[in-house]
Amino acid sequence: MGYKGKLITLSVIAIALVIFYLTIGANGNWEYVLPRRGYKIAAIILTGTAIAFSTMVFQTITNNRILTPSIIGLDSLYMLIQTFIIFSFGSLSIVMVNKHLNFAVSVGFMIVFAGIFYKLLFKREGNNIYFLLLIGLIFGTLFGSLTTFMQVLIDPNEFLTVQNRMFASFNNVNTDILGVSFILIIVIFLYSYKYIKFLDVLSLGKEHAVNLGVNYDQVIKRLLIVVAILVSIATALVGPITFLGLLVANVAHEFMRTYKHKYLISGAVLISIVALVGGQLLVERIFTFSTPLSVIINFIGGVYFLYLLLKETKKW
Repeated sequence: MGYKGKLITLSVIAIALVIFYLTIGANGNWEYVLPRRGYKIAAIILTGTAIAFSTMVFQTITNNRILTPSIIGLDSLYMLIQTFIIFSFGSLSIVMVNKHLNFAVSVGFMIVFAGIFYKLLFKREGNNIYFLLLIGLIFGTLFGSLTTFMQVLIDPNEFLTVQNRMFASFNNVNTDILGVSFILIIVIFLYSYKYIKFLDVLSLGKEHAVNLGVNYDQVIKRLLIVVAILVSIATALVGPITFLGLLVANVAHEFMRTYKHKYLISGAVLISIVALVGGQLLVERIFTFSTPLSVIINFIGGVYFLYLLLKETKKW
């Protein structure tokens, strides 16, 4: 089966799952069922697309298939922001009650952090991508420690609100935020389209990319900002899903069996949608909402991560 045939197969599976999710158990109550489920499906597609695209780009930049954008500390920063707001102002403050404002604050802080972070690291010559990952890992640990410290001191009733933000949820999607997220993601995709052609060359490594005429530092900086914005939007929209990107990116590599990123990214996006829609069906129909979707994905992704580590160790 060719690359296009594989993409068509994934598209058919994704569309079939979406239709099945929208129609199962409707019993003719279309006016009630379709809008509620439609918002969930829209959130799933936007989140899956943003995470799959950002992870595929990030892994190409770092030339490492076991890394995800969460290693630079954006997920930890999101939880720190939410915890700090509740710790300082309470769960009934306008920043928590107003979903638009909360979304803007979360995405804004995460993008500003990523921008300053990249600017400082790329300001000096000789700072490579691995140094960036190391500093990002340190920041992530720092943010996690500060979050835990505030959660220990916080009022138990307020902590319940923080706990709701710790796991991704597609059950309570704000439609206005959904529209803003859609517009932002489209703008980011249009901006990053001209850089997609460089990914096939960047996957060869820095030396080969430079020798083939790629302005390495400039392209890397632009793509890292794109990754940061997409991760920020996805995290602020539904919450952190740590291992989804790792899972879908590696499955896409194994399934597509190509170096061409136009096929890899498309495959990763479709696999992400299939995984999220299928997972949401499991959560609602089998687990009856007793287990969050993010827990299932993180469990499967964590097991797959260990498998990749053992596989690479065995090769070495």
